[in-house]
Amino acid sequence: MSDAAQPTAAEVRAAAEAVKTALDRHLAAVERRSGEDDPAVYEAFNELAAAAEEYDELLYDRYDEVTPFEIPGSDSDVLPPYQGPEEANALSVLIRRDYAVAEPQRLLAQAQRVADLDEGTAGESPAAAAAGSSVHAALGVLFGEFEPDEIASRHKEFGLEEGDSTLWVTAADEPAEPGEWLDAPFDQADPHRVVCRFDVSAVFDDEPDDDGIDPDVHVHADPDAVAVLEELDELDEADDADIADIADVNDHRRPLDADR
Repeated sequence: MSDAAQPTAAEVRAAAEAVKTALDRHLAAVERRSGEDDPAVYEAFNELAAAAEEYDELLYDRYDEVTPFEIPGSDSDVLPPYQGPEEANALSVLIRRDYAVAEPQRLLAQAQRVADLDEGTAGESPAAAAAGSSVHAALGVLFGEFEPDEIASRHKEFGLEEGDSTLWVTAADEPAEPGEWLDAPFDQADPHRVVCRFDVSAVFDDEPDDDGIDPDVHVHADPDAVAVLEELDELDEADDADIADIADVNDHRRPLDADR
């Protein structure tokens, strides 16, 4: 790194002072905490982590030295403070699942089988003709025939390999109008309205499974926003067991400070 790109000694010193200030704020928040899930403590912890990371980077760039602190690698390990409606009238479920086409020939064969069955009942179709020769056409046939959850449970059968996946439950003030978001379905995803989320990734494989929870699955829940789901359950006359499940999600959330 060139001298021109290096931070000044004054910048490193200022970053160190910022860590000291963040430490004081974090301790004060802990001393004043109102409960186990006090959002002020989470906010102070995140500020301390950001300040420590900034100092660590500047110290290394200027002096080629490191700190003994282990800085969390991503803020995705914790939900931001919930800022959605207290009494939600609607919710959105946002799902992303990634797959690799691991066995194209298996995928083509399965799509051709489905297309041939459809052809037997509806006559010859363009889909039947192309299903076995084009991956794009094969994917169209399979996802048109099977529900996404069924494909997720049978992905190996279709020649697919699972990647990361996530599911967000977000609260809304009012139900969307028909067709309102179809042009850009994920543009309005707001992390501050996430009631709970479920993540699946191979990066979780090496983490301990002391609680008997699937190590490939991480569950995050905002403690305040859980009440929103309970309100919706009551409106829908859900069973008490459903609400208990939501409470269990809260018990198994993985906050950022779990890495400390």
